[in-house]
Amino acid sequence: MAAVSVAAEWQLLHNRYYRKPELYAMRWAIRSGVGVDLRRHRVACAPFGGPIAAIRDDSKIVQLHAESARRRLRVFSSAGGLLASTPWDRPGGRLVGMAWSDAHVLACIVQDGTVYRYDVRTEPVGAQFSMGKECFEESVAECVFWGGGVVCRTEENKLFCVPDLSEPRPCRLADAGLSEAPRCMAVIEPQYTMSGNVEVLLGVAAEDGVLMVDEEGVQRFGTGIGRVTKMAVSGNGRMLAAFTDDGRLLVITTDFSRIMFEYNCETTLPPEQMAWCGMDSVLLYWEESLLMVGPHGDPVHYQYDEPIVLISECDGVRILSNSSMELLQRVPDSTVSIFQIGSTEPAALLYDALEHFDRRSAKADENLRLIRSSLPEAVEACIDAAGHEYDTSRQRTLLRAASYGQAFCSQFQRDHFQEMCKTLRVLNAVRDPEIGIPLSIQQYKLLTPSVLIGRLVNAHQHLLALRISEHLNMNPEVVIMHWACAKIAASSASNDADLLDILLDKLKLCKGISYAAIAAHADNSGRRKLAAMLVDHEPRSSKQVPLLLSIGEDETTFMKASESGDTDLVYLVLFHVWQKKSPLEFLGMIHAKPLVRDLFITYARCYKHEFLKDFFLSISQLHDVAYLLLKESWEIGNNLSASKGSGSPLQGPRIRVIEQAHKLFSETKEHAFESKAAEEHAKLLKVQHELEVSTKQAIFVDSSISDTICTCIVLGNHRAATRVKQDFKVSEKRWYWLKSSALATIRDWDALEKFSKEKRPPTGFKPFVEACINAGEKAEALKYIPKLTDPREKAEAFDRIGMAREAADAAAEAKDGELLSRFKLSFPQNVAATLDAIRDRFPFQGV
Repeated sequence: MAAVSVAAEWQLLHNRYYRKPELYAMRWAIRSGVGVDLRRHRVACAPFGGPIAAIRDDSKIVQLHAESARRRLRVFSSAGGLLASTPWDRPGGRLVGMAWSDAHVLACIVQDGTVYRYDVRTEPVGAQFSMGKECFEESVAECVFWGGGVVCRTEENKLFCVPDLSEPRPCRLADAGLSEAPRCMAVIEPQYTMSGNVEVLLGVAAEDGVLMVDEEGVQRFGTGIGRVTKMAVSGNGRMLAAFTDDGRLLVITTDFSRIMFEYNCETTLPPEQMAWCGMDSVLLYWEESLLMVGPHGDPVHYQYDEPIVLISECDGVRILSNSSMELLQRVPDSTVSIFQIGSTEPAALLYDALEHFDRRSAKADENLRLIRSSLPEAVEACIDAAGHEYDTSRQRTLLRAASYGQAFCSQFQRDHFQEMCKTLRVLNAVRDPEIGIPLSIQQYKLLTPSVLIGRLVNAHQHLLALRISEHLNMNPEVVIMHWACAKIAASSASNDADLLDILLDKLKLCKGISYAAIAAHADNSGRRKLAAMLVDHEPRSSKQVPLLLSIGEDETTFMKASESGDTDLVYLVLFHVWQKKSPLEFLGMIHAKPLVRDLFITYARCYKHEFLKDFFLSISQLHDVAYLLLKESWEIGNNLSASKGSGSPLQGPRIRVIEQAHKLFSETKEHAFESKAAEEHAKLLKVQHELEVSTKQAIFVDSSISDTICTCIVLGNHRAATRVKQDFKVSEKRWYWLKSSALATIRDWDALEKFSKEKRPPTGFKPFVEACINAGEKAEALKYIPKLTDPREKAEAFDRIGMAREAADAAAEAKDGELLSRFKLSFPQNVAATLDAIRDRFPFQGV
């Protein structure tokens, strides 16, 4: 009897059954003051059981009854529950069209081409935008939406398109050259076209067939089918249902290669609405009459005494009226196999066996024996049928039948049964009239659970979204974060401490949640203190520190960045505070923070010398200022390439900088050496500057004292060399080395000899020997080698100028066998024999 009652609700279209269960009695029909009369309102219904937007139609003259003359945009659930409303006071003329995008953003287009966008809470989404100057000048006459975009037609029959409403970039399509408005317009979505661009189909009043318009051009298709007055494109973009002016319904492939079927509707009046019911049939609606036409057999008629709106779904059509929401869909094969009158399918026998089992009838066992070999298929069919049912008692009965069959089917995979139970719990929860999302199982699978949870969150159904997330083992972070942000926005009267406790109690349910993101929302909502309290619970410094900066908690930010040990974060805070604070405040802030201070000093040494000097002065570290001055003087010296002439004007500032460094070093006893060095450096630069002026040669500055003396001697300025020696207290030994080397460089051997005879050299004659040998003058070196007092030095000198015998004699005099052995290795064979003879004559140590 149950099967008979179920099948009695079906209608047969050729060999396929269709059903039209009522999903909801519309709640707006029950509650006074919020009712929606579809005759007087313009409505936009989102697919996948989405919300309904309604606004009084300003193109009709209607009686206001008790309502206000001011229009309101209202958003309802599919069950008719009011979700939100807002006054409609937008300029731009009459509302031409509105529709929901895939992201549940309501787009409303007015006559001047302005597009306004709202969410399900009627809050504006993004800035309004215009379809373009021409739409503004010519006015929008008609628009057609699809999942993510819209096409508009102006009063001058020009077409404009926005492919993506989330990133609006209006573009004009090719000019169709129409002199009068088309009778109908439809679009093929970009995802179903070869070009990847939207294609607009126009039914022209005076011409046969259909015009296809895109960005590239205009093409005519379907010549011979007649004048089209109404069109609807199938959900997969492959078929077009077209109603002609002679009353025929044609289903054509969208490439117009063939007519799939044709039906004579016996009326030439175009339908008010036309929609696809899945991929199997087409619905046509005239006032009080709904006709469902399939490829074969007689159509099915439905009568309505109130206006309706057809809402295409992937597996059927939702029918909205003033009083109810229905779903017209093809009956699934699994359901037909069970409930069809007289069915002997295994699933029907299994369902019947459960009834006999409940009545304690032995016939239950007979039914099971009959389907023993097909029991897994019967169980699967019962599970599938349960998923397609909206009635919870029927779901329960079908699942019980499946469970009953499983008990006698050991090889059946039970995962499918468990998954179906989980899925039905979710679907039944969102189908509740308080929620009002009448998803079918096919729609749920296409939509995916994550998208469903996102839509529940946007509708502020946070508790249900959280329960579903937990039920499906999904991360509840998105739900809890949205709830927290909504709670902050709705709790303007609560104090920060109490609100923080409420938030933390829920936020702790999700590990790893971003407290920083919620704190940022609190800051944007004007709750800066609450934001600071929230961000303190954020464990990730990379998210915590930037937010603390934005809310102005500089001291806390420095502490958190330092504790993280991340120098990049410390520098981020450092630069941010540096730009915001005055120099005095900034320097005082970083002084007591060792890591911050050290990083600042490291950076400032490279790029901000003056600022770093101010910092060191503020903390009385004068020696560090002096070091910076020395570095600055060096940089000034490097800039001499800009002015290479003698008497460079840059030397004066450089000398003054070094003198300042000397004064700062002299302030502390610990830096006496640095003070003396800076003093002498400045003194040397002055001398070198004077020498460059007198010689007109820029060769002295930045050379050492030794090089300065040598250069003076090379230039013949012995008086200047002597003055440098005296001024800088150059020792006699060093003086002899420098002067002998310089005289050898200019090969003034007479002067060198004279210099050696002035007085007994304090260094001996070794500097003279070295100078001559280095200059390659063996003859000159022989003047001084015999005067060397150290036999070993004398032997090595003779060796360097190639005088082996003399070197051997000197080595023998020094009684150095090791030296003699080394000479033997470097001298020729005949000389080596002589060395052996010398070694045999003298007893050497170490040989």
